[in-house]
Amino acid sequence: MTAVGDVLLSHQFANARVLVTGHTGFKGSWLCEWLLALGADVTGFALDPDTSPSLFNQLGLADRLRHIVGDVRNFEALGQVTRETQPRFIFHLAAQPLVRRSYREPRYTWETNVLGTVNLLESLRLIDGPCAAVVVTSDKCYENQEWMHGYRESDPLGGHDPYSSSKAGAEVAVSSWRRSFFSASPRVRIASVRAGNVIGGGDWSEDRLVPDCIRALAADEPICVRSPSSTRPWQHVLEPTRAYLMLAAALAAYPTDARLDGAFNVGPDADSNRPVCELVMEILQSWPGEWLDTSGGNAPHEAALLHLENAKIRAALGWRPAWSFAEAVGRTIGWYRDVAGGDPTMTPAECTRRDLEAYCRVIASSRAVPSAIGTTR
Repeated sequence: MTAVGDVLLSHQFANARVLVTGHTGFKGSWLCEWLLALGADVTGFALDPDTSPSLFNQLGLADRLRHIVGDVRNFEALGQVTRETQPRFIFHLAAQPLVRRSYREPRYTWETNVLGTVNLLESLRLIDGPCAAVVVTSDKCYENQEWMHGYRESDPLGGHDPYSSSKAGAEVAVSSWRRSFFSASPRVRIASVRAGNVIGGGDWSEDRLVPDCIRALAADEPICVRSPSSTRPWQHVLEPTRAYLMLAAALAAYPTDARLDGAFNVGPDADSNRPVCELVMEILQSWPGEWLDTSGGNAPHEAALLHLENAKIRAALGWRPAWSFAEAVGRTIGWYRDVAGGDPTMTPAECTRRDLEAYCRVIASSRAVPSAIGTTR
């Protein structure tokens, strides 16, 4: 198999029917923006955005794709959209994505993340033609042992909190359905991606570090940091987004290559695996302010050490991180500062497209990935 970087994404996705679940979320919005730039015919299925503002609304995506409001827990609704769309590609991002919320709403978290994934897998059986599906789970799906080394795709799944364990459950479901219903034919291909912690402009979620920092800085208040020493695999949202696109393109281009039917970690190299306090201090390089250590309370359990080994996706796809830790943080905070700066030309849509174009220039100049986008205009 040639390097997947040689398969131009514009050739794979131009005019292709694509179904994205969770398209109204932060990562889903970035993915849809890139898919539209590639010329894809995008249908989105998700709940309405649960934040205000939301990147989905800031990009005006409801008017630029087929926007369907629905809940992945409802198989009849999801199945009907899948049957009608007959997508060539599916990206499953719909989820309850927050650890602390999962403690408050464990049943809803499991229903959305596990049953929603099962419903998506069942809907694949309603597709008549070839389909490549990428199911997005989480780096937190592993049974965390607080190891210093990175987790590999073969390590045991698990999870202490309801969110992490639900993502492990989703991974088990993907593996089961692949082997039970789709292994005998290359018509439907399924892979899962376990992505590290993403940052980027347009994330307005609760209980997530960068949005919390932005809200504090905009209000001229100190940033409260509850776990300053916890390490995470920080990466710009465009890094895993490119991996999703590359993996889907590879599944379609190489329908008999069994190496692509499985799980893939997508995380930065070890030098971007930083403590929370380092991320906060890097943010303050771009937007001056102060931070306070608020650890030591009765906060629910969260993993302290988490790192992903990305060797498998490097070998299979030729994917590798394009932006350094400093570049990822600088681009992220630059997005928020420019949007808040009062310049009418620096709209959220313009800042998003600017970052996408800058990122694609970097990967276009890479020998491993000659080109991954046609035009963003």
